[in-house]
Amino acid sequence: MQLWPAIDLRGGKCVRLLQGDYARETVFGDDPVAMVRRFLAGKARRLHIVDLDGAKAGEPVQADLVGRMAQAAGIPCQVGGGIRLFETAAAYLAAGIERVIVGSVAIEQPELLVRMAHDFPGRVVLGLDARDGKVAVRGWLDTSTLLAVDVARRHADLPLAAIVYTDIATDGTLAGPNIAALEEMLGVSPTPVIASGGIATLDDIRHVAAIGCTGCIVGRALYDDAFTLPDAIAAAGDA
Repeated sequence: MQLWPAIDLRGGKCVRLLQGDYARETVFGDDPVAMVRRFLAGKARRLHIVDLDGAKAGEPVQADLVGRMAQAAGIPCQVGGGIRLFETAAAYLAAGIERVIVGSVAIEQPELLVRMAHDFPGRVVLGLDARDGKVAVRGWLDTSTLLAVDVARRHADLPLAAIVYTDIATDGTLAGPNIAALEEMLGVSPTPVIASGGIATLDDIRHVAAIGCTGCIVGRALYDDAFTLPDAIAAAGDA
């Protein structure tokens, strides 16, 4: 299973939100490029980067910073936050970003997701952030009436790189992943599933690997030094 250390950006800083609430933010670093180097020192093989300001604004706000981070990383990066135009996805990919994550587009402009997936096969990730099973959009500020599993089913035939499934209730809480929701997602979609939200222990990482997730995003536990990045990579089997 692939291990994806997470760097969430807000106001040019590395932050973590509690359950997606912008009012409950913890700053973990003033220099995101330095955070990239910290993860590189821990032998990270890939990075998950989210422009939280972009997610809220509906367009990239920190694209220049993301570009500097990716250049400093020199390893595959997947980036999300405010990617709601074809041109935005194309620009990120042309700039060296390995994969782009789109979420709101799947709900509000599904035909655009189809175009992106076919024009950039294997480089588009469907981000499904769920609150009580229903997909949240626009930086988690709004919740749709659509179930995440139904959205996954609808796009099962697209050449997507993966689905990032985030359980908002557990995100940033260190309360453990929502295994039942992940198993349900794995059961309905042939697309590889990356688990996100709630990872607190190495056993959590082993658990999501055991049920069949192809990737696992880890954020707060790394920042809080609950375990080391090398140990997390080993637990994921990402050798």
